[in-house]
Amino acid sequence: MPVSKHALIRYKTIDKCLQNRFRKWTLEDLVEACADALYEYEGVGGISRRTVQLDIQNMRSEKLGYNAPIVVIDRKYYTYEEKDYSITNIPLSEGDLDTMKEVLHVLKQFKGFGYFREMQDVVAKLEGKILSSNGEQREIIELETNHRLPGLEWIDPLVKAVQKKVVLDIHYQSFKAKTPSVMRVNPYKLKEFRNRWFLLCTLHDEKREYILALDRMKYVYENYRLPFQECFFETENYFKPCIGVTRSLSDKPEPVIFRVSNRHAPYVISKPLHESQQIVEQDERGATMSLHVIHNFELEKELLSYGDGITVLSPRRLRKNIEKRLRIGLEHYEIMTKRNVKKQESKPDSE
Repeated sequence: MPVSKHALIRYKTIDKCLQNRFRKWTLEDLVEACADALYEYEGVGGISRRTVQLDIQNMRSEKLGYNAPIVVIDRKYYTYEEKDYSITNIPLSEGDLDTMKEVLHVLKQFKGFGYFREMQDVVAKLEGKILSSNGEQREIIELETNHRLPGLEWIDPLVKAVQKKVVLDIHYQSFKAKTPSVMRVNPYKLKEFRNRWFLLCTLHDEKREYILALDRMKYVYENYRLPFQECFFETENYFKPCIGVTRSLSDKPEPVIFRVSNRHAPYVISKPLHESQQIVEQDERGATMSLHVIHNFELEKELLSYGDGITVLSPRRLRKNIEKRLRIGLEHYEIMTKRNVKKQESKPDSE
């Protein structure tokens, strides 16, 4: 059973008291110290003698792994029998060390994100404690991250703006725009897709949603002069019916049926294109699968990534789009092949 936050505060307080051997600690003294600590850290008061007695019993036992040598002198005063004992000095078990090492390696992979900057000191202390306990271990978990991606510096201020409900003035330049323009928005949610980050927001004083790429933001300013406007639609599942981030409120999910070749089927089955993916039928030649998603650019890109391994059966509009894009791609290859042949033919014969 996990230990509550209040219990941990009491344990640390009792531990700190019993380490102070220049004072004699009665049960009433420990109750008072724990009550003061809870009020300071949590703003709560009131603690019983029975609670502290149970805390001392738990600290003495193996239940929490402390086995604290707490003794009572003159049937009144509590202290540690071992002068240098502290629950914070208990060595970690091999299992604890292995678990903490893996957690540490995962945390360190987020070091390029501004949102995790305030955790760096904690990670450094954890790393020092672990490495001094049992030597260094090679990294065996690696996340897909790219710390050089533009726009990551906006994650921290955007998260804080969403939490504080602050209107933002964002200098934004889309790929099509020649110069940035200022967009005054109400921010609601951050979304990550394929290592790119996006902000779901609405224009201030307009009931129109926008999805802004962080790598296209030039400047982000907080605007406290204007009141924050709550979202007029439900944001929790806004991206759920689509692959990626491209959608609008008017878009509705529709059934998508596609055929996967026998060679590609295991990959598509083990890593579904979307959480709605279902197997309609499967045989020795491959599998027919279905999705229930919004038709957008990312859906087409995902299907095209499998090349000849996936054939769209329906809807007709999606099938036509895929056919057209494959045909254009083939034409590009044919053009490049002809150019290379001409270059080879135009080269003089070597003697």
